[in-house]
Amino acid sequence: MNYFEFYAIPVQFHPDPQVVKQTFFSNSKKFHPDFYVSASEEKQAEVLEMSSFNNKAFQTLKNEALLIPYVLEILGQLKAEEHYQLPQSFLMEMMDINEALMDVQMDPNPEQLQAVKQQIETFEINLQGALNNLTKQYDANPNDNQVLVEIKDLYFRNKYLMRLKAQLEK
Repeated sequence: MNYFEFYAIPVQFHPDPQVVKQTFFSNSKKFHPDFYVSASEEKQAEVLEMSSFNNKAFQTLKNEALLIPYVLEILGQLKAEEHYQLPQSFLMEMMDINEALMDVQMDPNPEQLQAVKQQIETFEINLQGALNNLTKQYDANPNDNQVLVEIKDLYFRNKYLMRLKAQLEK
């Protein structure tokens, strides 16, 4: 059972936050271990597992960074340990940013560092905007597999960009 089935909602990138929250609270009450202290050990273990599953579901369904790969995986677009090939044009742009980042690391310069940060932030804003538009488009028309392919591509671009951003913050 996946988190969407558990919450009885459709698989989508933008589940209704109110429904997710209400279902979480309802499940939290239903599977609260304190209500099963006199139950068998087997039942207590089952309830604890369901409570844990409910917590994981809630965390995933309310967090876009966790939700996008989860949905892509459910829909068969994302495989564990997948080595996705990003487009050459994107890699060339990232290579330019990487070079600028290495220059700043070798010879610290506040203005150059700010320029690199701004460049990464601009990429991130553009990627997030495109990703948000595509995920909403998919939610409106879940039969559009081409949109899923584009979402997957943007997901991997964003993942690459987040690694660059983390490197910048070191």
